[in-house]
Amino acid sequence: MNREIRHFLIVLRHSARDLLPIVVVIAFFQLAILQQPFPQTADLIVGMLLVVLGLTLFIRGLEMGLFPIGESLAYDFARKGSLFWLLAFAFALGCGTTVAEPALIAVAGEAAKVAAEGGMILDTEQARSSYALGLRYTVAISVGLALVVGVMRILRGWPIQYLIVGGYLGVVILTAFAPDEIIGIAYDSGGVTTSTITVPLVTALGIGLASSIKGRNPMVDGFGLIAFASLTPMMFVMIYGMLIR
Repeated sequence: MNREIRHFLIVLRHSARDLLPIVVVIAFFQLAILQQPFPQTADLIVGMLLVVLGLTLFIRGLEMGLFPIGESLAYDFARKGSLFWLLAFAFALGCGTTVAEPALIAVAGEAAKVAAEGGMILDTEQARSSYALGLRYTVAISVGLALVVGVMRILRGWPIQYLIVGGYLGVVILTAFAPDEIIGIAYDSGGVTTSTITVPLVTALGIGLASSIKGRNPMVDGFGLIAFASLTPMMFVMIYGMLIR
């Protein structure tokens, strides 16, 4: 127990240290440039302490839960020797984590609201909800397929640079045909997809899979899945925009 408490305090100290540059930047511009006092100082201090505590608990939770289970599942599926179930697991993991991604839920809701105000969809609760849900499921399917491609890359040893370059060429081509209203949302969806829930599990999947396959280097082959997970949503969301238009 004492060892666990010591480790928690170390993580807490590291979280505070990591947030310190943000505090310094905000304080500098607020006090030196704007020359205004902080509004509701007590609430800001309490909020900052909660952020440090929340970040600490989140990092400790990753270390204790998400990373180990992601790596062990990937290792067990690789040992099972079934390509179908390994790819099915990767697809389901990508879809499941993306649908639950808080950042994507927030962006999809805002996108639906703006789409209704711009006349792209009916300005009703049902239309906005349907648009947001369709956007979320489109991104989720794209991330699932991205993980399937990423897993195949690890298994077959495909060079990642060719896949990434080809993917971004597809993004550029689709940008020329997609509606202007959807392009910004598509580009942002690639970033919000790879957030708090998706990144730890996807990273653990890649490292666990590369560690369990003979001839694969976890440092070289275990990473790169996040790049696919942020690339494919841009293409799929633009296609989604062209279809609903």
